[in-house]
Amino acid sequence: MLEFLYGSGVRVAELCGLDLSDLDLEAASVVVTGKGRKQRKLPLGDLAARALGAYLTHGRPVLMGEELTSALFLNLRGGRLGPRSVRALLAHHEAAAGKTGGGPHALRHSFATHLLDGGADLRSVQELLGHESLATTQIYTHVSTERLRSVYEQCHPRA
Repeated sequence: MLEFLYGSGVRVAELCGLDLSDLDLEAASVVVTGKGRKQRKLPLGDLAARALGAYLTHGRPVLMGEELTSALFLNLRGGRLGPRSVRALLAHHEAAAGKTGGGPHALRHSFATHLLDGGADLRSVQELLGHESLATTQIYTHVSTERLRSVYEQCHPRA
C-alpha cells in the first residue's frame, strides 16, 4: 500500500475507494475515482505493480473475512480500509524509520516533486495528480526550482 501511494501519487481517499475491478496488473494500470467523482487511469510502476501482486497473492487473502468484498485494500477485520487506518499505518512505519510528521500527503508531494525533478512536464503531473487547475500543480514547481538552485550553486563554477 505504501509503495502504491508513492508510486501513483493518489490521495488517501482515492486509495481507500479502490476496488479490485479498478486494478489491471496485466496492463500495469489502475482507474482512480478522484474529487468530483472524476476518474483517471494511472500507470503503475514496476515496484508498485509487484507490491500489489504480492499483496493480492499473500496479504489480501489473509485479511479477507467471511464476507466477500470488492475493496482492494482491507483492514484487519476484512472490511474496506479507511483513511484513518492508512494514516496510522504510515505513522507506524515512519516511527520505525525514525521519522515523524510526513503523513500520506508527503508521499503524494514526493511523487509530484520527483516527477518534476526527473523532467516531467507540469501538465502531465497535473493529470497524474487529478488536479482540476494547473495552478494547483504549480505549487510543486517551487520545490523543484529550489532544487535546481541548489544543484546550480553546487555545480556551476560561476555560481
